[in-house]
Amino acid sequence: MGKAVGPYPAHYRGIALSADAPSPSPSPARRAAQAVDALRHGWPLEVSGAGTFLPAETAIASGATADRMLIGAARAETLKLANQLEAAIPEAPVLIRAAQKFDLATARALADPALDLRNPMKGPFRAEPIAWRESAEAVLELARIAGILPAFMIDPEDAGETHMVSPGDLEHYSAAPNLRIATRAHLPIAADEQAEIVAFRSADDLREHVALVLGHPDGDTPPLVRLHSECLTGDVLGSLKCDCGPQLDAALAAMSEEAHKDDGWGVLLYMRQEGRGIGLINKLRAYSLQDQGFDTVDANHRLGLPDESRDFHVAARMLDLMGVRTVRLMTNNPKKVAALRSAGVTVSERVQHQLPDNPHNMRYLATKRDRSGHLLK
Repeated sequence: MGKAVGPYPAHYRGIALSADAPSPSPSPARRAAQAVDALRHGWPLEVSGAGTFLPAETAIASGATADRMLIGAARAETLKLANQLEAAIPEAPVLIRAAQKFDLATARALADPALDLRNPMKGPFRAEPIAWRESAEAVLELARIAGILPAFMIDPEDAGETHMVSPGDLEHYSAAPNLRIATRAHLPIAADEQAEIVAFRSADDLREHVALVLGHPDGDTPPLVRLHSECLTGDVLGSLKCDCGPQLDAALAAMSEEAHKDDGWGVLLYMRQEGRGIGLINKLRAYSLQDQGFDTVDANHRLGLPDESRDFHVAARMLDLMGVRTVRLMTNNPKKVAALRSAGVTVSERVQHQLPDNPHNMRYLATKRDRSGHLLK
């Protein structure tokens, strides 16, 4: 086996390496996918013309120190930097410098707002102009895809071996085009003993999405469809903080009723996009901030993350692979309707899908209605 290049062994990169033959350059999509994996492992990224970016949350280089850090605009606002040059631009990445160097402990305390009460004394910090804004935005987006906090030490000492990536690589990173049906099987469930499960896999995404098909597909009848984003706490553990578990059960029950009609059927797309795309760990961090009094939108923003970052093109691709072109969509979220339509799916009807609230999720549902545009009464 050839010598490893960068943080990836030769067998992982899928490239035959030898002393006699130079290794071919990986494609932009592969570099982006490897960059996501590098961030999960705590390895630094090297961006041409911008420098080295070490992820504050996952870094394994225990001795790393840096003069500067890159954070998101919302986090900069929390740190009272909104009146400074770069931080005054909405949604812009912010480059900050401190009087003393950041080590990993101080970098992590600065990155995670859930730790603010335990680490109240921070700064002073100074925001600096960013000459490589495209690179900064790409790196923060790679962090979101990786499910880690969007905060980086810049050009740190003792960071370790880097992975090369270009800002343009991110444009080629999309799970939808390469999504394929991996397998399908009969899956008797409580709602329908004749249900079928269809599993999907993409070479550009570690998450494996599934669809449940209830009833017999009829090309002339649009199925009742629900796009359900994975929610471990609600779907599996019975959390009362959201309405995900009851929504899942109610959707399957409604599809079961459809399946018993002569030409009725339903499709539940179970999307592995936890926390509306920010990942399980960051969702739980947002829960911690909600315990401190922030609503779900503000909690995400304080983490430096959007309140909506799901990729609905994946859902559209799943439907297309199953031959579904027109749907009756169960949702209270008009943005889902718009997203599917923009991806080429015809939504013939929006079916209301509201469940009773409880004392633990009343504020959550009110925030979805008042700040996220959900059609809830």
